[in-house]
Amino acid sequence: MSGENLTRHEAIERAQHIAVHSYKVDLDLLRGEQVFGTTTTVEFSATEGYSSFIDAITEKVHSVTLNGVDLDPAQVSNGVRIQLENLQAHNTLTVVADAKYTNTGEGLHRFVDPVDNEVYLYTQFEVPDSRRMFAVFEQPDLKATFQFTVTAPDYWVVTSNQPTPAPVQHSNGSATWIFDPTPRISSYITALVAGPYDVVRSELTSTDGRVIPLGVFCRKSLSEYMDADYVFEKTRQGFAYFESKFDYPYPFDKYDQLFVPEFNAGAMENAGCVTFTEAYVFRSKVTDAIRERRVVTILHELAHMWFGDLVTMRWWNDLWLNESFAEYASTLATAEATEWHEAWTTFAVMEKSWAYRQDQLPSTHPIVADIPDLDAVRVNFDGITYAKGGSVLKQLGAWVGQEQFLAGVGQYFKKHAYGNTELKDLLAELEATSGRDLTTWSKLWLETAGVNTLRPALTTDADGTITAFSIEQSAPTDWPTIRPHRMAIGFYNLKAGKLVRDHRVELDVDGVSTGVAELVGLQRPDLILINDDDLAYAKIRLDDASLRVAIANLKDIEDPLARSLVWGSVWDSTRDAETAGRDFIDLVLGNIATETESTVVRTVLGQLLLVTSSYVDPETREAQTVRVADALWELANQAEPGSDNQFQFLRNFAAIATTKEHLNNVKALREGKISLGELDIDTDLGWELLISLAAGGQATEADIDAYLAEDNTATGAQSAAHAKAALPSLEQKQAAWDSVWVADDKPNLIVRATGLGFNKAHNLEVLEPFVKQYFDSIEKVWASRSYAIAEELVESYYPAPLANEALAEATRNYLNNNNPPAPLRRLIVENLAGTERTLAAQARDTKESA
Repeated sequence: MSGENLTRHEAIERAQHIAVHSYKVDLDLLRGEQVFGTTTTVEFSATEGYSSFIDAITEKVHSVTLNGVDLDPAQVSNGVRIQLENLQAHNTLTVVADAKYTNTGEGLHRFVDPVDNEVYLYTQFEVPDSRRMFAVFEQPDLKATFQFTVTAPDYWVVTSNQPTPAPVQHSNGSATWIFDPTPRISSYITALVAGPYDVVRSELTSTDGRVIPLGVFCRKSLSEYMDADYVFEKTRQGFAYFESKFDYPYPFDKYDQLFVPEFNAGAMENAGCVTFTEAYVFRSKVTDAIRERRVVTILHELAHMWFGDLVTMRWWNDLWLNESFAEYASTLATAEATEWHEAWTTFAVMEKSWAYRQDQLPSTHPIVADIPDLDAVRVNFDGITYAKGGSVLKQLGAWVGQEQFLAGVGQYFKKHAYGNTELKDLLAELEATSGRDLTTWSKLWLETAGVNTLRPALTTDADGTITAFSIEQSAPTDWPTIRPHRMAIGFYNLKAGKLVRDHRVELDVDGVSTGVAELVGLQRPDLILINDDDLAYAKIRLDDASLRVAIANLKDIEDPLARSLVWGSVWDSTRDAETAGRDFIDLVLGNIATETESTVVRTVLGQLLLVTSSYVDPETREAQTVRVADALWELANQAEPGSDNQFQFLRNFAAIATTKEHLNNVKALREGKISLGELDIDTDLGWELLISLAAGGQATEADIDAYLAEDNTATGAQSAAHAKAALPSLEQKQAAWDSVWVADDKPNLIVRATGLGFNKAHNLEVLEPFVKQYFDSIEKVWASRSYAIAEELVESYYPAPLANEALAEATRNYLNNNNPPAPLRRLIVENLAGTERTLAAQARDTKESA
C-alpha cells in the first residue's frame, strides 16, 4: 500500500482548481493473464498555470500526452500518480498504460473457474480503486461522464454502467463493445463486468414511463442455482417502494445485478451495474436468515442508486450518509414491501448488536467521522457507519415523522441530483419538511461517539406495589454524552403459560435519571422491558428479578421484537461482564428451541459459541463446551425435521463438537449412518461436517483432497482451505500460516477461509507460537500487500481464541514499542480491546464458581 494514500487536504485543493468533464476509457482485455491495456482520455478544466496530479496505479505507463505535448513517463509517473504541470484553462490528457489484474477483490479482479477454466472479470472500486483500471482524479466530488470501450473475447458478456451495445466483431475471435457515456457520476461507482456470464433478462416500467431493462448474471457453472425470478420480484418491489417514497424516478438507464466470484463484501452499488457476492447464489441449503439478508442487501444496493449514486457525498467523512441511509431504507422496504415483515427484529438483533459492539471499542468515532485521508476511510466501513447510523436515522424518522422525513429526502434528491453534498444539505431539507431545528439533534447524535446504557431503578412495598420508578442513564468515561431518548417501557406478566405485555408507557428520557410517575402505584410485573419496541439507540439492562424471569421464560414472549430485545440485553450485559457467561448459556439453552426468527437464532447461537469458548471461567470451559454440544445435539434431534432451526442447531453442534462421542456423531451423520429426518447432508453441509472432523483430528488432508475432487469448485476450494487450516497439529497450523503470510499468491477468499480454520483449535496451546510470528510480521504485510489482504491477515489471524493475559500483554507491548500506520494501529487496538473484554467476562464468570 506504500504511496497510495490521498489526503483530504489534497482532494480539497484539487477540487478548487480542477473540474472534470469527461473520461474516455479504452480497455484491451486480450493481453494475457497478468495485465490488460488501458488508454484514458480526460477532458478537464483547471486554473491556468496550476500543477496537480492524476491517480493511476499501473504496471507500466507507455505514454502521457497533455494538451498535445508528450511527457516522459519516467519523469511524471511513479506507478501511483502522474504529475501534471502548468495546466491550461481547458485540458486534454491521454494516458496509455498496462495495468494489473488482481486476485484481491480490488480494481479489476480476475478469476478462473475451476469447473470449466473460463475467465471471469469484475471491478470493485470503492474506496479508491478505479485508478487501478484507468487514470482518474480519484475523489467523489470530481464527477464526470465515463465512456468505456472494451475489447474482449467475442463470446463474452460485457456489462458496464450503461446498456450494453451490440459488439463490433473482429476476425481474431475478439469483439469491441463501445458503451454510451454515463451521466455525471463519481469514479468509484463506475464498473466493468466481463466473461461468459449466464444472464436472465427482464424489464420494468419506471414511474416516469421509461422501460428499465433488468438483468441477473452469474457464472455458467452456477446458473442452475440462480433463482433470477425471485431476485426480479424483490427488485420490482424495491423499485415501486422507493420511487413512491422518494418521489423521484430511478435515475439510470438500466439495472443489472451481477453475482461475481471472490467478492470481498456483500455487494457494491455501481450505478446500474450492482455486484453481489456469490454466497447469495444458493447451491446448498442456507438458513432463512441468509435468505432474508439477501433481500435486505438487494434493497440496500437499490436504495444507493438514489442515495450515494444520484447524490454523492463530497468527501468520505459523509460516507455514513450513503451507508446509514441505505441500511435504514432497505430495512424499511424489506419490512413494508416484501414478505420479510420482521425485518426490524432482524435489524435489532444483528445490526444494532454490531453497532453497540463497535461503539464500545477504543476506536469508536462519531457517525460524522473525521476522515483525513483514504487510509482512514478504509477502516471506517464499520458498525458506526452502517448500523449506528441506520439506527439513528430510524430514530430521526420517528421523531420528525416518517412521512416528513421521506419528503425531505425527496426534496434533497431533486435539489442535488448528480451533484455532491454534505450533511448540512440533507439536514436543511429535513428541517424544511418537518419544521424542526435539527442542530442540537445532530450535535448529540452525529457528532459525538459512544453508546448510553439505560437501566430501570425501582422500589416496591411489601405487597409488590411500585413506590418509585426511574430510568438511569450512564455514558462511557471517554464519551460522556448524556442524550435524550424516546422510548417505551413494557410490563410483562406470566399468564396461562405466556409472558404477556399488559402495560406500556412511552416517554422521553433525558438526563442521568428520569422519573416515571405513571408507573408508581402499579404492581411490579414479572419482567420489566425498557426500550420496548426498540425506539431508542441504547444498551438496556434488565433488573435482577427480570433477568431470572427471562432465563426461565423468554420463549414465552410472543412478540419476536420483544424477545430480540431481551436476547440483546442479556448479551450486552454478558459482554460487559455484568452477567456471568453461564447465565447467558442457561438463557440460550432454555429458550432457543422455539425461537421463530432465523436471524435471531443465527445470531444468538454465534454468541453462545463465543461465550462457551471464551467468556466462561477457563477452569469450567471444557465442561461447558461438552454441556453446550450435548444440548445442541439434543435440540437438533428434537427439532422439526428439515426445519431451519434443526439446520442451525446441527451446524453449531458441528462447530463446537470436541469429544469422541460428539465427533463420532458428526462422522456418522456425514457418512449417512445416522440421519436427522429430512435434513439433507448436501455439499456445503458436508464441508462443515468435514471441517469439524478435521479440527477434531478425525479427518486427514487426504480426506479433504478427496472431497475437493468431488467438489472441484471455487466454494469447494475455499472450504478445503478452511478444513486444512483447521487440522490440529502445530505443523499443520504452520503450513496454513505460511500459505498466506509467507506466500502472497492466494486470492482473497482463500486467505479468508484459511484464517477461519487457523483459529479453530481445540488445543489452544497450538496457537501460542503464532503470537510472536504475528507481531513480527504485521508491519511487513501491511506495507507489501493490498489493503483488503492486509486487513484480512491482521484481523483474522490474531490468535484471539487464546483469550489470556499473555496475549493481552504481548499486544500491549507491541503497541507501546512500535509506531505502526494509523489504520494498522486501530486494528490492533481493536484486537486488544476484544481480548481485554474477554478477560473481564472470564473474571465475572469465575466469581460464580467461587
